[in-house]
Amino acid sequence: MPTISKKVLIDRIAEITGVEQGTVKTVVLQFLNEITTELAQKNRLEFRDFGVFEPQTRAPKTALNPKTLEKVHVPAQRTVKFKMGRMMRERLNDNWPIK
Repeated sequence: MPTISKKVLIDRIAEITGVEQGTVKTVVLQFLNEITTELAQKNRLEFRDFGVFEPQTRAPKTALNPKTLEKVHVPAQRTVKFKMGRMMRERLNDNWPIK
């Protein structure tokens, strides 16, 4: 499974739209920055048919160090849950299973 970088996406968008790479890069970086900012403010982001990003907090817990079997405290952490939308689900499932 190949990994697609941000640069590759910017190049593709610039080629498809005919917009300069520098402009596309600025828009993409600002878009990602806005998503991060909104999630940091505990806001839910919904992109119809694409999906929903929702910030969540993991409760603190006690884990076990597998080497020493010592108990370790893991503090509460903030994370992001993503639930894919209808269009993404349909497009992903159209190609499954890959033959």
